[in-house]
Amino acid sequence: MSCQHKEPPLLEVRGLKKHYPVKKGWLGRDTGAVRAVDGLDFHVFPGETLGVVGESGCGKSTMGQLVTKLQEPTEGQIIFEGRDLAALSEAEMREVRRDLQFVFQDPYSSLNPRMKVFDVVAEPLIVHGQAKGAELKREVYRLLRAVGLNENQASRYPHEFSGGQRQRIGIARALALNPKLIVCDEPVSALDVSIQAQILNLLKDLQEQFHLTYIFIAHGLPSVKHISDRIAVMYLGRIVEIAGRDELFERPDHPYTEALLASVPVSDPRLRKKRTPLSGELPNPADPPRGCAFHPRCPYAAGLCREQAPELLEHQEGHYSACHYPLHRKEHEDAAK
Repeated sequence: MSCQHKEPPLLEVRGLKKHYPVKKGWLGRDTGAVRAVDGLDFHVFPGETLGVVGESGCGKSTMGQLVTKLQEPTEGQIIFEGRDLAALSEAEMREVRRDLQFVFQDPYSSLNPRMKVFDVVAEPLIVHGQAKGAELKREVYRLLRAVGLNENQASRYPHEFSGGQRQRIGIARALALNPKLIVCDEPVSALDVSIQAQILNLLKDLQEQFHLTYIFIAHGLPSVKHISDRIAVMYLGRIVEIAGRDELFERPDHPYTEALLASVPVSDPRLRKKRTPLSGELPNPADPPRGCAFHPRCPYAAGLCREQAPELLEHQEGHYSACHYPLHRKEHEDAAK
């Protein structure tokens, strides 16, 4: 999968933050903030899949909700097709919402149990006035077929389906308005391993068929590797590394990325690489460490890491990392000794 793009980005995110106030006392005074997302800068090109990976609590799901305006940011810009979403009126935002859709993590709680499958898929079409009557029925059936379901299943309720089938219904609902960007928030993590590959392959097929762009959020690297063109690694509300998929897996720049890769099981001993496993726990986002947030767990941390937060910089073409001593530079220094 190529990462070379001549067209402008479909989505640009600049300085995106989401801080939740921490209140204490019977007066409910603000005593601090949980920095769920703490300054994100990235872009997504038309037709590509940007994978986003990190430990639980790193802010990746919050980021997805901010991008699709399911939550309002504390600070920053979300620019979609050249328009800043914060500057749009309610009517303008309603139009944009058709192009921004979300696939939720839990296929069991994301579908209304009181609605039949037909109504679940038809709802966005009805709300946005896109179809009615016989045309609505044809469109719903077309969407169900596109995700591997059939017309006879449209009259059933969500509880009558397996987890994988429910996720297919959720994907059909997200496709209903012919969106340009879909944020997939860990869409396979709640599914059986045997079903995960089916859903990932379905998403890839639909991307080609409907000319979709994805932000694919995941907890583990294997699913991200399977579907992504580029991968962003998040840690404590920030992106610490972003690069092309193959480049990131073969030559990680950030020690956190290296540690995540070390945690992925490799069945063939000949393909295993010596990497330092990750130790310790994710710091409290309400009280992040001074300097680089990763330095308490980093085996390479030095004095500068404890004092100054590194910027996300392009150390190689298309390969960005937020590290004072990126691993590729360390290799060069070791080779020179």
